Amino acid sequence: MRTTTLTSRLSGHPTAARSHPRVVAPSLQLPDSAGAAVFAAVRQHGPIAREAIAGATSLSVATVNRQVSALLQAGLLLERADLATSGAIGRPRRPVVVNHEPFLALGLHIGAKTTSIVATDLLGRTLDVVETPTPANGAAPALASLAASARRYLTRWQKRRPLWVGVATGGAVDGTTGYVDHPRLGWTAAPVGPVLADELRLPVSVASHVDAMAGAELLLGVRRPTVTGSTSLYIYARETVGYALVIGGRVHSPTSGPGTIAGLPVSSELLGGSGQLESTVSDEAVLAAARRLRILPDGNGAASAAVTGLVREARAGDERATALLTERARVLGEAVALLRDVLNPDDLVVGGQGFTEYPEGMAEVERAFTQRSVLAGRTLRVTAFGNRVQEAGAGTVSLGGLYADPVGAMRRSRGPVARAVPEASA
Repeated sequence: MRTTTLTSRLSGHPTAARSHPRVVAPSLQLPDSAGAAVFAAVRQHGPIAREAIAGATSLSVATVNRQVSALLQAGLLLERADLATSGAIGRPRRPVVVNHEPFLALGLHIGAKTTSIVATDLLGRTLDVVETPTPANGAAPALASLAASARRYLTRWQKRRPLWVGVATGGAVDGTTGYVDHPRLGWTAAPVGPVLADELRLPVSVASHVDAMAGAELLLGVRRPTVTGSTSLYIYARETVGYALVIGGRVHSPTSGPGTIAGLPVSSELLGGSGQLESTVSDEAVLAAARRLRILPDGNGAASAAVTGLVREARAGDERATALLTERARVLGEAVALLRDVLNPDDLVVGGQGFTEYPEGMAEVERAFTQRSVLAGRTLRVTAFGNRVQEAGAGTVSLGGLYADPVGAMRRSRGPVARAVPEASA
């Protein structure tokens, strides 16, 4: 019955998609409301007193007091009486902390080969992650299967109440409706957001996976922008390649969908490919080259495991494996330089296992970047999340709505149909 319903949805024209009441456009930006700013200050600096929150946010003490009261009432903050300043005159100054233990946010990173299901706490920390093969049997049955897997996963968390669902995926994403066009999976106008919202009875946000990873750097990374007018360029490489721009504290998401760097011209005799970036540096391309050179045996195993095997061979002293991984690094470094020269951002970040699985190759990425760029020198920064960047991105999409409007997000999560998902046990 469910598959038939999904199939009927997919048969409609993409422009006919209507907004689902539980699908919320992703919020990948620094907070700009008083409540969001106060919650961010507590997340980043707690335990923290109200006066210190006022200093960190430039809000008045009266405004901070109102917002803290609202966040306490919503259950998002806790007062720590045990940390109150002893001997203070007047009302005790009780610091506040994020009340993270009763709640979680659920993230899904739907990759071309593998889907990760991630549980994240309100501080942005990964509680648990499981991986499952991305179904390749068409959008309708695939989404039904993924939604059922996510629901089963939530039954593990009897003592935490899920608040939001975030999805990060490739292709073109309509964040308003939650519909996705994903050519590599064969999805056209796939109702990712509506299906998950109906199955899980929770608010759902869907974002491009590279936008999500850039959002993770912005909201959860160790180095957040301090200048509101700054720009940041995030470049991703693994099975696919992509980029995202952060402008003025907000991930720039064009309404027509993200641009692509897959077809950037590159050249590598060793890696082969079609002369385009993605077909040259993707995991699949590197592994195909490794099999041609008989570094790895022919096989259809998981690409991630095979790449790990190639890295292991390089570290064991196989010069051919080292040469392949170094060549991938060179091509990536030159592509990053080309993008940097076109866009000239204030900050430049690279992520994805194409960069982080073999950190020994970063010296070659930087060398090729410096040699190829025609602009003045610029530091090239590696993501703060290492090989966990996909789960960090999915977790950020699931937390973005809460961070942007904490009290409003709690109201959304407690909608009249939100109780179908298991709640915290007493």
